[in-house]
Amino acid sequence: MFKVMAPLSEKEAHPVTLQPDLDTKDAPEPSSHPVVCPAEEDEVDPWDLPELRDNGIKWADLDTKGKVLRVFTSIVKFILLLGLLYVFVCSLDVLSSAFQLVGGKAAGDIFKDNAVLSNPVAGLVIGVLVTVLVQSSSTSSSIVVSMVSSGLLDVKSAVPIVMGANIGTSVTNTIVAVMQAGDRNEFRRAFAGATVHDFFNWLSVLILLPLEVASGFLYKLTELLIDSFNIQSGADAPELLKVITEPLTKNIIELDSSVISGIATGDPAAQNKSLIKIWCKTQKFTDLVNITVPGIANCTPDALCWVDNNLTWTQKNQTETINLSKCTHIFVNANLPDLAVGLILLALSLLALCTCLILIVKLLNSMLKGQVAVVIKKVLNTDFPFPFGWVTGYLAILVGAGMTFIVQSSSVFTSAITPLVGIGVISIERAYPLTLGSNIGTTTTAILAALASPGETLANSLQVSLCHFFFNICGILLWYPIPFTRIPIRLAKALGNRTAKYRWFAGVYVILCFLILPLSVLGLSIAGWQVLVGVGVPIVVLVIFVVVVNIMQSRWPRYLPSCLRSWDFLPRPLRSLKPWDKHVTVALTFCSTRCCCCCKCCNKEETDEMKEEKSLEVYDNPTLTIEDEGKTVATHL
Repeated sequence: MFKVMAPLSEKEAHPVTLQPDLDTKDAPEPSSHPVVCPAEEDEVDPWDLPELRDNGIKWADLDTKGKVLRVFTSIVKFILLLGLLYVFVCSLDVLSSAFQLVGGKAAGDIFKDNAVLSNPVAGLVIGVLVTVLVQSSSTSSSIVVSMVSSGLLDVKSAVPIVMGANIGTSVTNTIVAVMQAGDRNEFRRAFAGATVHDFFNWLSVLILLPLEVASGFLYKLTELLIDSFNIQSGADAPELLKVITEPLTKNIIELDSSVISGIATGDPAAQNKSLIKIWCKTQKFTDLVNITVPGIANCTPDALCWVDNNLTWTQKNQTETINLSKCTHIFVNANLPDLAVGLILLALSLLALCTCLILIVKLLNSMLKGQVAVVIKKVLNTDFPFPFGWVTGYLAILVGAGMTFIVQSSSVFTSAITPLVGIGVISIERAYPLTLGSNIGTTTTAILAALASPGETLANSLQVSLCHFFFNICGILLWYPIPFTRIPIRLAKALGNRTAKYRWFAGVYVILCFLILPLSVLGLSIAGWQVLVGVGVPIVVLVIFVVVVNIMQSRWPRYLPSCLRSWDFLPRPLRSLKPWDKHVTVALTFCSTRCCCCCKCCNKEETDEMKEEKSLEVYDNPTLTIEDEGKTVATHL
């Protein structure tokens, strides 16, 4: 008794599993076209860097005209790539401005509640939220420095906010990775390459924030450094990349960032000001004017004071600002509210970002072929020979720090390497130290900016910047030197595999980690530390329990009770994403049939991929069932 299996057409086919107890003696002779089972195929590691094959004509086989044409085409592609990178970086800058217009004043209002900021957990999530809102850790750090300098916030309370800013800045490259969801394996690598930054920051905070609250080691270390060196105020931090991008971005939008700092520091006049800069060239005049005061005791010190007609007069310096020329950006005469301009720029910058990213990936795929691809991949991913292989990672950290110092933005640098990880030019193992170096590079820029502060605020500004610097150094010491401790790589790969299978989960991850979780913790913090501890501690204990049980299930299941050796006792939606995937698929199908034709195109691509996968499966032939065995004379496999 056996069931004969044969591949059918796609319309008639429905997959079944092969029976393990087939009687091989009764089985028919195999034909010249054997069935290939998926299990027998060589499994391909999705994390292996793909071969970028050159399908064109070899250089040696080209004639003179063909060689000239190929060189000319390569030069044009390179110039086009530089142009797209320029627009990509400018769109990131405009995206940051758009987020500041949409949520900048809200970010300033968040910083105003000093009672909440004294809670280190609340300070952490406020740093995350504000950095996500303004899309710039430099902006959020400068707000913190302004508050510390004005005495509204002490350095010890500012340290958790700086840690949160370190987390919030990684959302930009995660959004860039989501835009590569077209190809499954590219998306797997790109999303893992982006989220390795997230996991490094979150894991560092989980270890270092409790340690800082308990001991204040970052505060004490930086205070010792500040007191040990007679640090003088220096020159402004160099603006290397802004010199190139500003000619384009300043014609699109210019913002007055002092408004956000003014709201955070409690300036009532800043609340009604617009973030959009109208007058770019102004001049201040200080004149000595006569004013009346209630009495002689209120006269200005060291100034004339007299009484005339029962009025007390004195002299006082008054500063008047005269507007000389307007800015040249396109919204200078628009008379639109900040929110409207922010939403317009948000849509345009995301469109430009997505378009540039798609074109950059296609250009890189067409350029990185043959010998060029081999050389680039060897240079970027090959380690030094034994026994100096360990030096390669630290060299990559220095390269990441140097490149970030040049472009003056960790978001720009990490967003630029994310598509390279996706197409397989850079491995995630190499992207990890580059990202760690980027974290250090962005803090060195902040240190230089702090050195340019006035003398009365120099010490506090520099101490906050040094806390940020040593936080990243301690994180690297925790999660990089020993290969076993490079947990962010393993976590990022696991998340990459999950999002490659369920691509909608990438959006859930971004919203959950950078919006819902920080907002929930902030709400509990505002309710009081008793509420935060009462709700937060059981959740943290549950998460730790689940992580420990998962590790023991995979490695030492014999030490677990029989009921905990698997999660089968839980309802399926609590242990698998597959039931949720069905609902999301139904929603997307509704979108594809009712909402827009774009979804139909995406759905068609998904269907084609599924058909290609199904073509390798073995199907049951409905004409050869067990009931018909006696009638069957011959069959084909």
